[in-house]
Amino acid sequence: MQGYNCIMVYSQDSRRLLFCKRTKDPYKGLYNLVGGKIEKNENGYEAAYRELKEETGIDRFNIQLNHMMDFTYYNQNCCVEVYAGQLNSEVVLCEEAHPLEWLDVNENYFDSARFAGEGNIGHMIEQVKIYGMGRKRE
Repeated sequence: MQGYNCIMVYSQDSRRLLFCKRTKDPYKGLYNLVGGKIEKNENGYEAAYRELKEETGIDRFNIQLNHMMDFTYYNQNCCVEVYAGQLNSEVVLCEEAHPLEWLDVNENYFDSARFAGEGNIGHMIEQVKIYGMGRKRE
């Protein structure tokens, strides 16, 4: 089963979330969380920090990621690991393939006309709002 990750990056003041705007399918033109593919023999945290660095320039010294939840899609033979963290310092973002944008945490993340994932992004963000980011596990 192929693994992927999604990473919720909160600003230092917790009022904004980092998104990329998809430039290709799937979800072309929609906002999505940063993340990517978990490589063979790579653990989830390693993959999350690697993808975050590649897509945004944010590295493990700028943020502590917490493993929040997983989604398994048996019909697509894949699973998605979800991580969240809050920046502990200012960063200069470096875009890889998709433009990056900070959005207000009070957006309607269930709006499928603006956000990828058929409502999953809204669900993930609500879970963090309700239960917090928990403790880091590695």
